[in-house]
Amino acid sequence: MFQAIAQFRQRLQQGEFLIGAAVTITDPRVSEALADSVDFLWYDMEHTTLSPEALAAHLIAARGKNKAALVRVQSSATPFIKSVLDAGADGIVVPQVTSVEEVQSIVDDCRYPPTGRRGFGPLVPTNYGRIGDLPYIEAADANIFAAVMIETAAAVEAIEQIVAIDGLDSIVIGPWDLSGSLGHLGQVDHPSVVEAIEHVIATTHNAGKFVGSGMPAAPNFAYTQARRGVHWAQLGVDCSYLTQFMDQAVTDIRQKLAD
Repeated sequence: MFQAIAQFRQRLQQGEFLIGAAVTITDPRVSEALADSVDFLWYDMEHTTLSPEALAAHLIAARGKNKAALVRVQSSATPFIKSVLDAGADGIVVPQVTSVEEVQSIVDDCRYPPTGRRGFGPLVPTNYGRIGDLPYIEAADANIFAAVMIETAAAVEAIEQIVAIDGLDSIVIGPWDLSGSLGHLGQVDHPSVVEAIEHVIATTHNAGKFVGSGMPAAPNFAYTQARRGVHWAQLGVDCSYLTQFMDQAVTDIRQKLAD
């Protein structure tokens, strides 16, 4: 069950910059179509109406392609985390965290006792009970990828304490929301926003943890974040891949016809 996320971790540890696609469309063929183009798949349940049933189908498609599947959940509440992990997600990304206590609670929800407090009921991840309980617990605790998004001023202020939490694998920078929290909505290149981003990256590096970043389908910004020290990036969403390609194709054709 954890082969894909183990490979994801290994590649990060080897210094590769990994690029993933965000999925919001319900049809699982979207996962199947994108999987061979990217290093991981990111399922967004924060900003979409993606249902548990649709997510379950996507996770099956991701497993079929041996591609790490990370889910951005709605919030840090235990029920949102528990159900996603029990559906077979390789890891979670929790948005809008604000405190050390909140992040510790998230990490605890990703690990079984005595390390954490995850409730036991992983039907899908145990291959419907075919994997023994204890072997599964050991593998899950070692492999589940726990990440939180740093996109509030409060989280930036607490970043040293947040990245010191045992069991937290990665932080993920949310540039747009972070710019808004700092009073410069949409100005991701504002000096105050850049300073905060670089501080978060440096602090996370010092703690020996991975740094991810959300972003639109903007290759130049992905390059900028990689140069700053980001290890992995969610590059836009499925709908933007459709619209950006089609808008550009139509513009090019009409321009050539007009020449």
